[in-house]
Amino acid sequence: MIDPYLLEELATFANTGTLAKTAEQLNVTQPTVTRGMQKLEEDLGVKLFDRQPNHIKLTKTGQLAAQEAVTLIQANKQMIDKVRNFDQNQREIRIGSVIPGPLIFLKNLLSPETKNRQISSDLIPADQVVTLLINNAYTGIISNQELTSPNIDSQYLGTEKLAVNLDKFMYHANQSTVSFSELENLSFIVLSDIGPWRDIIQNEIPGAKFLYQDQREAFSEITKYSDFPYFSSSLSKSDPSFTEQFKEDDNRVRIPLGDKDAQMKVYFNYLKGQKRRVSPIIKRIKRDWPH
Repeated sequence: MIDPYLLEELATFANTGTLAKTAEQLNVTQPTVTRGMQKLEEDLGVKLFDRQPNHIKLTKTGQLAAQEAVTLIQANKQMIDKVRNFDQNQREIRIGSVIPGPLIFLKNLLSPETKNRQISSDLIPADQVVTLLINNAYTGIISNQELTSPNIDSQYLGTEKLAVNLDKFMYHANQSTVSFSELENLSFIVLSDIGPWRDIIQNEIPGAKFLYQDQREAFSEITKYSDFPYFSSSLSKSDPSFTEQFKEDDNRVRIPLGDKDAQMKVYFNYLKGQKRRVSPIIKRIKRDWPH
């Protein structure tokens, strides 16, 4: 078996191109790297380096070995991360989401019983859901996609419905519903981390301008002292700060959006081996999901 530190030295040399830079990056002496590379050649029984006076470079075989070393180093790291994540998942439940609303809803729903639970407040990129589940980074991940595979199951939780909060003197504020097209050319205050809702509002509202805010506090202040419309959803009322803000704001009217794309089906995705652990949470979410 090849010692991992020899593989790391080889991969680093392939990246830096010199023994001196390899030693510097790994925080060892150059003779240490030289001995390590010689030992690696002995262990493999092949010539990895073309040694010339004052110059050394990888042979074709050495280049292949370096590529394989990088692959093994990455696999080793993934194994370590997967085992550590699995161990953490045995001690606490970690839930992520690609959509912010369900996380806020879930956090407040389970707040009286969060002992031995951790509800992640991080939004997860949609293209990483499967990888994060397989690597045991999360016990379950909420998304707008129903995932099914030999290892993953999904359960439908409910539908999140989008609404817009308009100045009460605007024409549309007198309507029972409003469409995306009727909001054309308006400027909106929007939180930056809204997951797939971001693409939807940008694609569906012609000529609109979106003033994105990274901080919830800044968002609240701007909406409080301006007339810019902003979005909320059927899950927003589970956020105490939002509910309080809306009660104090008597200048706006909340109007549901009637478009099909303003309704997003939400699913709870999990590894099949985690079904027993997540079933009580899924049941609780379904029971209290706003309709």
